Amino acid sequence: MNFIRFEDLCRQGRVKNQRVFIRADLNVPQDDSGRITEDTRIRASLPCIQMALDAGAAVMVTSHLGRPTEGDMKPEDSLAPVARRMGELLARDIPLVANWTEGVSVKPGQLLMLENVRVNKGEKKNSEELSRKMAALCDIFVHDAFGTAHRAEASTYGIARFAPIACAGPLLAAEMDAIGKALQSPRRPLVAIVAGSKVSTKLTILQSLAKNVDQLIVGGGIANTFMLAAGLKIGKSLAEPDLVHEAKAVIEAMGKRGAAVPIPVDVVTAKEFKADAKATVKLAHEVADDDLILDIGPQTAKMLASQLMAAGTVVWNGPVGVFEFAPFENGTREIAKAIAHSSAFSIAGGGDTLAAIAKYGIEKQVGYISTGGGAFLEVLEGKTLPAFEILSQRAS
Repeated sequence: MNFIRFEDLCRQGRVKNQRVFIRADLNVPQDDSGRITEDTRIRASLPCIQMALDAGAAVMVTSHLGRPTEGDMKPEDSLAPVARRMGELLARDIPLVANWTEGVSVKPGQLLMLENVRVNKGEKKNSEELSRKMAALCDIFVHDAFGTAHRAEASTYGIARFAPIACAGPLLAAEMDAIGKALQSPRRPLVAIVAGSKVSTKLTILQSLAKNVDQLIVGGGIANTFMLAAGLKIGKSLAEPDLVHEAKAVIEAMGKRGAAVPIPVDVVTAKEFKADAKATVKLAHEVADDDLILDIGPQTAKMLASQLMAAGTVVWNGPVGVFEFAPFENGTREIAKAIAHSSAFSIAGGGDTLAAIAKYGIEKQVGYISTGGGAFLEVLEGKTLPAFEILSQRAS
């Protein structure tokens, strides 16, 4: 993937005395009083900002926060708490600038935070007028917010069209590199894990991956629908019987390439969906009419773990069972352990996946952990993200 890296511009001495506009993802959670409850995204944005300051740039950073109404700034929409927290982390005062689209005065070595970008009229619709105003503020635009890379908005796409230079910050560049390594030029076998409650929410992802991966591991309610497609009974488990035809089509598409969708050979069942429900391991063809399938069984977990250990590349999106409940976490735990011990390059994304990675303490063993959410899913669907598209155009 061809794009300009901000890191390279800094190393080449092309950033000194330049006005640098950084689009970060500072959309952090807050409690009812506006206090930031988790600052990971702020911390993640600091390397790019510090890189710009160290290179002698005049630096502006902005982000969206929450869901403000365009043209109607409310106190709860303000980035003031973010500016304060970033200032604490960088040990410097960070002025917060409102109504900034008409012009900003910033000097080399100075860092300003521009107020919530989504308050500007035309932001979400990628207004050309707004995009040009933003671009006029800077000499270099730096996109460093992968979580917004799937949106073509004024501050993520439009400004990149019109800024003198448009490049990827270290966070976005790392995502682009990891995605390229996993999906565009993977080391084989390429194994994808796609799990979740519904096939319908990830059908396009399954269809896209079916054209490329060597093994497609499905889990959760998605696996139940695939079990139906394989002629197995699933009791009263969560599934989408009306999508059995689509599941069969994915299995057939994989089969034509000599690839496979492994169907569970055993499962962990319960009579009710509760954390303390009695867990019973059953062979896949022994599921009773009143059973709920809440996890893959130990034989299936062992089978899938061996496939992951032999993989060249692993893409992971979603736990394979109700891992939040101790009796039904073994499948996800075994998957996590196998990925951690595999020599494969692994990339993982999605909220539940990140929670599982944290629970089993394998952060350092996963090749790349994507924090993009919707952007990560769109990449798995085979879509070209707007941010990737425009940065690639500007690089050429």
